[in-house]
Amino acid sequence: MPPTVETHVVADRDSGPYAIATGPDGALWYTLVSAGGIGRLVPGEPPTRHDLDPDSRPTIIVTGPDDALWFTQYQAHRIGRITTDGEITEFAPPTPDCGPYGITPGPDGALWFTEANADRIGRITTDGDITEFPLPLTGAFPSGITAGPDGALWFTLNQADAIGRITAAGDVTVHPLPAGAAGPVGLCAGPDDALWFVEIAAGRIGRITTHGEVTEFPLPDPAARPHAIVADGRGDLWFTEWGANRVGVITTDGSVESHALPADHSEPHGIAVGPDGALWIALETGALARVTRS
Repeated sequence: MPPTVETHVVADRDSGPYAIATGPDGALWYTLVSAGGIGRLVPGEPPTRHDLDPDSRPTIIVTGPDDALWFTQYQAHRIGRITTDGEITEFAPPTPDCGPYGITPGPDGALWFTEANADRIGRITTDGDITEFPLPLTGAFPSGITAGPDGALWFTLNQADAIGRITAAGDVTVHPLPAGAAGPVGLCAGPDDALWFVEIAAGRIGRITTHGEVTEFPLPDPAARPHAIVADGRGDLWFTEWGANRVGVITTDGSVESHALPADHSEPHGIAVGPDGALWIALETGALARVTRS
């Protein structure tokens, strides 16, 4: 039976909910990439919004180890922190115009982030101290980042068609993808002690072990443009298909299903497991979609 999808309008159509996370307060928090804001939704209540610089382009948002939400500002070149009461603090990395994109809590109690324009990985403590680690290549556009089951941080190299790994000490390993022309973006730790990622340019879902062994699974629609991926807590992984207006699910043995979203051209981007156990998707056209699994 296909999942049930409900749509919750949270912003103007041009505001662009882009990434989404469950906050420590049991609410859904999301970035308004095109409007320069952070949104909060408790289902059944009106959404609230916290304004940033309108040109800051807040991108990825996660819950930090300090029970605040942390987010990147790709165009303002800052890392942001917002408490559940709406108090905002911003931190600028040492490298100017670095383009922070992905961010994740690390195993060391800090937040780790990618600097897409600067080919660096950054680390920020909850007090705002920042360290940067240069990558051994240029023009790679590091994008998504997540903590792996091996105690390291794993990240996608969108323009280099590779997956990277960095230890807490800053040692970097790069694993090129065998098929190339992949454009990896989002990634997450899977239920099988491997990392799973999307290949937006190739229309594939990828899996990489902590030893660097890569398996790639083509989607039925090669033009689907998968964007973000999350483990659902039940043994499967769900991903958004930005170019096809669908949400997909893949099992750890590579079986794929895709399901259409009800609103046309809704541009699904970020995806997260909500406080209610459902999948929640940020739709860049001004809404959040709630996906209830059968």
